[in-house]
Amino acid sequence: MGQNSSENQYSIQGYVKDKNNDPIKGANINISSTKHTFDVQSGKDGKYFQAGLTPGVYIIEINTGSYLEHHQIVLSNKNLEKNFIIDESKNALDEVLLKFTSVKSEIEKKGFAVNVIETEDASLRNIQTNELLNRTVGIKVRQNGGLGSSVDYNINGLSGNAVRIFIDGIPISTYGSSFDLNSLSPALIERIEVYKGVVPGHLSDDALGGAINVVLKKDTNNHLNASLSYGSFNTTQANFNGIYNAENSNFFFKASGFYNYSDNDYEVWGKFVRNILPNGRYDYVRAKRFNDAFESYGAVTELGFTDLKWADKISIGYNRSDLYNEIQHGAFMSIPYKGRFTEAAANVFNLNYTKTDIVKGLDANLTGIYSQRERVINDTVRWNYNWYGERSLDMDGDPILRPNGAQQGQPTIETIDRDIYTFRGGLKYEVLEGQNILFNHMYTDIDRTQDDIMRSGLERNFMERRYLTKNISSFTYEGSFFDEKLKPTVFTKFYQQRIKKIDPVVERQNGSDVIVFDEFSRSISETGYGGAISYLLSPAIVILGSAEKAIRLPSEGETFGAPGENVVGNSDLNPERSDNFNLGFKLGPYKYLKHQISISANGFLRDTKDKLVRQTQTNLNDAVQTAPFENLGRTESIGFDAELNYMFDNNLNVLVNVSKFDTRFANRLDSNGNVLSIYDIQIPNEPFFTANANVRYSLKNIFQKNSLMNFYYNLSFVDSFYNIWVPRERRGIEEFEVPQQYVQDAGVSYAFPNIKLVASLDVKNIFDRQAYDNFAVQKPGRSFFLKLNYTITNF
Repeated sequence: MGQNSSENQYSIQGYVKDKNNDPIKGANINISSTKHTFDVQSGKDGKYFQAGLTPGVYIIEINTGSYLEHHQIVLSNKNLEKNFIIDESKNALDEVLLKFTSVKSEIEKKGFAVNVIETEDASLRNIQTNELLNRTVGIKVRQNGGLGSSVDYNINGLSGNAVRIFIDGIPISTYGSSFDLNSLSPALIERIEVYKGVVPGHLSDDALGGAINVVLKKDTNNHLNASLSYGSFNTTQANFNGIYNAENSNFFFKASGFYNYSDNDYEVWGKFVRNILPNGRYDYVRAKRFNDAFESYGAVTELGFTDLKWADKISIGYNRSDLYNEIQHGAFMSIPYKGRFTEAAANVFNLNYTKTDIVKGLDANLTGIYSQRERVINDTVRWNYNWYGERSLDMDGDPILRPNGAQQGQPTIETIDRDIYTFRGGLKYEVLEGQNILFNHMYTDIDRTQDDIMRSGLERNFMERRYLTKNISSFTYEGSFFDEKLKPTVFTKFYQQRIKKIDPVVERQNGSDVIVFDEFSRSISETGYGGAISYLLSPAIVILGSAEKAIRLPSEGETFGAPGENVVGNSDLNPERSDNFNLGFKLGPYKYLKHQISISANGFLRDTKDKLVRQTQTNLNDAVQTAPFENLGRTESIGFDAELNYMFDNNLNVLVNVSKFDTRFANRLDSNGNVLSIYDIQIPNEPFFTANANVRYSLKNIFQKNSLMNFYYNLSFVDSFYNIWVPRERRGIEEFEVPQQYVQDAGVSYAFPNIKLVASLDVKNIFDRQAYDNFAVQKPGRSFFLKLNYTITNF
């Protein structure tokens, strides 16, 4: 909610003393509401003070290192004094931090298999949002190279478009390819919710395998934050964000911007990096990528009013983003490109409205978005190149031409324009205390035209048209029983999609060429349902279970193609269906003396029909660098993930997680009754066993009083996997296998005493190990990055 400057003057102060009335120095005091979190320490006289609060209910956590307790207070006076007497002798092993739950804890205990990532620490480091997600249990971020390359998210064995990405509940695809998660600095993010397998109804989209919902900060204090980082491969990243609240009105204005650039000229080597000599021999080389530069920039603005009689918030916003991305190769690294690139731009306008208690117990939210997007794929260079960026030569020393006249297929300067209309609305009604019903709806309409100026003849005068309309509705019931120990949720979802495409085709009629229009249309209707349940066995032990019959409709890119990502369209795709089940638990956090520990685990089953996957090969074929999506058939997946979080004295934090699944092709016989060679074979190009270990250690008052220095270390492990279909009789052939990967990162950050300036240094892939993701495309090796972050508050 917005507030004026007088509201910013609300404060709380007091002292922390022991049972002998002696002041306790250095007690950590966390003051949190559903919207804000503040951290303060008691001084040598035991006193503490925190200003900049707004009226409301707050949870105060006092942590002395050997003792922890909670208090709930209501802040309604401008200056509240609250004193605490701590009896550390009462501390017990089963002291648990759950009596008053945080937003993170509340979400994670609703029954869904969900992890909530808090970003406060990451915002001070040179770490991208995708890197933060990649270290989260159960999720693997697949990136096709360096900064700006295409990204795929795998959540417990389901990946690609089966996993939907949201920003405050709005699909990120609305904002265009020039705006992605790495365009959002962690400093802008309140939290990231990662739903695994079963997705709640309020995220109204066809997310079959999971969802990532990025919740942006709702800061109301005037502030300005800016960060700048520079590092290896000429990589520059800059972000700014700010908010202004008018002093004597409810008006607010927010603005943020980003700039990303990298040459991405990191070294690549190994079995896929080879020059073809004039005699046809392979010359395996170590070379730098030379056609992989990436640049993106954009700005986001929002203005509106809060705390009106008829609206809690009403605002309009505008997003603009642009992208330039060179393409180094196709689906495989075996043939390098030069001169192939894409450009993209997006203009996004949005309207937001929220209101609680329209009538008692009824809340509403509405968002309308219009997005105008343009993308150009440019490929007109006709020569063949080697990995040194030189033209390939034949036996006579003459340059070799590409077989079809361009780096990939026919020469093209193709423009794809999209007009996208998105509407999202939700109603929530509290029938009884703790009993809610919800209705959510998502409407999307895509009008896509594509034209290639390199075409000749009559076709050049007519554009290809593509239309996709999607409606998804959900009804949800949320309950709470037995003093909030039992929390059931049930929901149903209705899916509708209509696609249409019109292509100009040249036909010979009466001795002359004429244009006729080839039309294709298709409609799909599906129904899904599911539920989740949680039970609190004790304040520190919760059992979680969820299940869903999930549906995923073919996406625009899968249906109509995405030339910039080497995807060929396929209009005959069927919806993907999956029966998803999760069962897990969360323990803790338990605290004893200076130690704190929490453990969570989740087991899952996925029975998927008509799985939508990128067509994979049975052999690596240099001539095939594009591929459509296809319905694979039936697959079965079983697996688990687990995480342990340990903290000592609020200084040392160790986080270890592991995820393992087994996803196999379940169709046994072909149409002739013969056993398929890939029956019961692990799905290719999916890393099925991953693990992460993160360590952070804090030192206070280093070099300067009230300063804070953090040291970081991360180890990422990915087990070997095959990148193409390999039947059992051919297993063990190293050429088709992506090897095991151990990648280590380290970093240090220093926060100056006023916390306004933070400097950080990060070293990624310390030992320069080969790291792979999609189709064995190598990612950057050792790299160094320096970041400065500066904040001005309460101006």
